[in-house]
Amino acid sequence: MRTFEKGVPGAAPRRPLPPFGDEHEQLRASIRRFVERELRPHAERWEDERWFPDEVFAKLAAGGFLGLKYPEAYGGQGGDHLHDAVLIEELGGCGSGGVAAGIGAHVTIATPPVFKFGTEEQKRRFLVPAIRGERIAALGITEPGAGSDVAAIRTRAEPVDGGWVVNGSKTFITGGVRADFVVTAVKTTADGGHGGLSFLLIERGMEGFTVSRKLEKLGWHASDTAELAFADVFVPEENLLGRENEGFYLIMANFQWERIAMALGAVAAMGRLVDSSLAYARERVAFGRPIGRFQAIRHKIAAMAVKHEAARALTYHALRRFHSGADAIDEVTQAKLLSQRYACEVADDAIQVHGGAGYMREYGVERAARDLRLGPIGGGTDEVMKEILGRRLGL
Repeated sequence: MRTFEKGVPGAAPRRPLPPFGDEHEQLRASIRRFVERELRPHAERWEDERWFPDEVFAKLAAGGFLGLKYPEAYGGQGGDHLHDAVLIEELGGCGSGGVAAGIGAHVTIATPPVFKFGTEEQKRRFLVPAIRGERIAALGITEPGAGSDVAAIRTRAEPVDGGWVVNGSKTFITGGVRADFVVTAVKTTADGGHGGLSFLLIERGMEGFTVSRKLEKLGWHASDTAELAFADVFVPEENLLGRENEGFYLIMANFQWERIAMALGAVAAMGRLVDSSLAYARERVAFGRPIGRFQAIRHKIAAMAVKHEAARALTYHALRRFHSGADAIDEVTQAKLLSQRYACEVADDAIQVHGGAGYMREYGVERAARDLRLGPIGGGTDEVMKEILGRRLGL
């Protein structure tokens, strides 16, 4: 979140925007120092290596950042989703969407189901070491033939004495290469609809569980994205997460937070792109004056700033409703839809403002454009968001 009026020399700091307060700004400053010290200096190398080290999770845990919203009884900080929201916004400053995504997958989508639906024993076995950065988690839902249509999941779990035998595959799993355990959606009945879905905690080292391959992507280069294969994997009954055949409720329970997180990340990225474009427009001289003095550039950046503020207003509105416990499906869906598309447009405009420099790696805007392009796809495509909103309107 930008806390100063940009473009106005000597402007006073802005007050934190609700739902954030002074406590959140103190946390923001702490996370920002961590990002500047531990992440940003290495982002370029990690992008080139297509990987960031597992020790990043241990360092985050040492700062208390992996358990911000979890109770102290499990090693967390006793906070709530607003504290996690600050983390999501600030991680975008690390200079690598892949690093932010790799950390975010563990914090935002993989550990929440364990906390919400896990037994006490499961929380001790999986959540506590995840908060300590000792075990890395991934969420395994998407399959080669099942993305937004979760009813099409084909990975099967057949009941046997003491548990289940799992066969099938998953794809596009963020963190799947390095994950110590995967919160995995499986079919436990022959039901062809949303019924019969269950979740199993499948652990690295279980016989028959393999990482088929590490996938190469347009963006998010520093994150690991995997195809996973399950060939007669025995999963003990104590690894059933939540109730059998009620996994669809587990999927839906975290969708709103996942989509808010994506919107927060996109809004933060847009703010940084506006700032970098402003700085470049002031420094780059063409035809004897800074390019920001040309109406075409001024108007382009002005439009970028409007998109950023509009997306932030809608996202913060959705966050406020979600945090209050109100029905926020409409607002969250709208925020996810608007922020992701606007982020792609702002990134493209930032490249144009930077001209040839924007096409080069040096300024980072080309990387932002590549990283942000997943937004209208992941966590529910633009088309799915529009379908949800259309139905909510009674159509």
